[in-house]
Amino acid sequence: MKKISLVIPVYNEEKNIPLITEALEGVFKNLSYEWEIIFVNDGSKDESLNVLQKLSQKKKYIKVLDFSRNFGKEVATSAGCHYAWGDAVITMDADLQHPPESIPQFLSLWESGAEVVYTVRKETQGVGWFKKFSSGLFYWIFNRISDTKSESGTTDFRLMDKKVIEAFRNLPERERMFRGLIDWMGFRRERLEFVAGERKNGVAQYSYGKLLRLALNSFTSFSLFPLRLAGYLGILITIISGSLLFIMLLTRFLDAQVFTPLAIVAVSTMFLIGIVLMCLGLIALYIARIHTEVSGRPLYIIRESLNVAKKK
Repeated sequence: MKKISLVIPVYNEEKNIPLITEALEGVFKNLSYEWEIIFVNDGSKDESLNVLQKLSQKKKYIKVLDFSRNFGKEVATSAGCHYAWGDAVITMDADLQHPPESIPQFLSLWESGAEVVYTVRKETQGVGWFKKFSSGLFYWIFNRISDTKSESGTTDFRLMDKKVIEAFRNLPERERMFRGLIDWMGFRRERLEFVAGERKNGVAQYSYGKLLRLALNSFTSFSLFPLRLAGYLGILITIISGSLLFIMLLTRFLDAQVFTPLAIVAVSTMFLIGIVLMCLGLIALYIARIHTEVSGRPLYIIRESLNVAKKK
């Protein structure tokens, strides 16, 4: 019997954990698979860990990884995949916005030969226009500056074959975008659409600040365009500065007091300083990534594990 591992990162989801567990039980009782749920407690501040501990004592298929602190959703999802022993791994959120009833479709496509089954949101209930707009803008920019293409509306709700997970374990980067790494690896892929419902309990833990940080990490991980942008800006500055200098000399030659030399110099200097600082900021992003990667710290620290087999 083939085994399916479900990886679910958890951050302050005490009320949703029993609901997602019950929903998954309802799905798998009608399927001929062995299965397990790997909950990764990402430094929750509520009673999530206590709920997980009680569930793991009653149900041996529930496994728990408890982080020593909050390392972030991307790292938590990666950790669950590192400890998953299934023939296929399904990653999903704990808030029930990723519908468990789609899992049989995942498995059908997987059995038909797909090595990655990814999902695209047709609609997200209860989400404002700004979040939808910013998500679409992110994918529009990402697909134009990166060699790795990612469809707009894709999510971490996806199935990956064992061979994909084995390849994923060899990826060393610390600042990561999980779905971007899976897209980068390739493999045979199939697409599923779904409607994301509203959260059952609590509030979304991914703030706009975290989303912005994820976007910046994604741009610098999968594209060198920001570095090239500094060079392009240098060319643009040269053209603009040369044009200003030409106009300045021309007005002096014609004795037309349109611009005073001091005003032109002051504005040009401020403009150049702003562009230089922006270019240094772009370069600093990449230097910071290099520092993070070469520091050699572990991707995460596990404080406690329950029902979990030794890491591969």
